[in-house]
Amino acid sequence: MGFKEQILQIPFIKEWKRNQQKKKFKGSGDYWEERYQNDGNSGEGSYDHLAEFKAEFLNEFVSKNNIKSLMEFGCGDGNQLVIAKYPQYIGLDISPTAVKMCYNRFKTDKTKSFYVYNTKAFIDNARIFNTDVTMSLDVLYHLVEKEIFETYLNHLFAAANKYVIIYASDYDQKEEPVYQHENRRKFTEYVNTSIKGWKLKEIVKNKYTFETHKEKGSFCDFFIYEKA
Repeated sequence: MGFKEQILQIPFIKEWKRNQQKKKFKGSGDYWEERYQNDGNSGEGSYDHLAEFKAEFLNEFVSKNNIKSLMEFGCGDGNQLVIAKYPQYIGLDISPTAVKMCYNRFKTDKTKSFYVYNTKAFIDNARIFNTDVTMSLDVLYHLVEKEIFETYLNHLFAAANKYVIIYASDYDQKEEPVYQHENRRKFTEYVNTSIKGWKLKEIVKNKYTFETHKEKGSFCDFFIYEKA
C-alpha cells in the first residue's frame, strides 16, 4: 500500500473524504461527464503498464480466437484503444464528452465507431448492437447504483455473440468506499443467478497487483465468459 493509500486509511481522513465526496457526487453518469469536461481521463488503468497488460491479453485473444468484431461498454477517452488491434470496434460510453474525444482521436479510422450509451435509454430488442465479443474494462466498480450495475451487465451479455470479457474486481466491499464513484461488488454471483446461457471459461490474474506493485497495482483480473 502506497503513502497516499495509507493516509486515506486514517479514520478521520476517511470520514472527511467521504463527506466531501457525498456533497458533490450526483451519480455515476454525471460524475464521468463532469470529469471528462474538466480535462480528466479514464484513470490509471487505461495508461502505462496496466494499459499494456490489458492490450497484450486482448490482442492475443482476438488473434487466437479469430474475432472479427468487438464492442466495449465504457470506452472512456480512448487511450486504451490506441494500442489495441481489433478488426472492427464499437465504443459506447455514458459521457458525450468522452465519445467526442474518441471521435476526434480516431475520426480517420473507418474500423471504429462510437456512440453515447445510457443504461436507462438503451433498448435493443432487434440486436442492432451485437459483436463477437463485448468488453467491460475497469467499469463495473464505477457503477455505484445497483440498478445501473445490473442493467449494464444485462446489456453487456445480450450484445455478445461468442464471448464476454470483463476486467474488474470480484468481491463485495465491506465498508463504505472513500471515493463515492466506486463500489465493488461480486459481479460473478449476479451473472450466475441472473444471466443464463453463459459459462465462465477462464480467469486471467493481473500481474500488477497491489501486493507486488504497491500504488501502481490493480484489484482487477480478466474474466472470460463463453456462450454455452
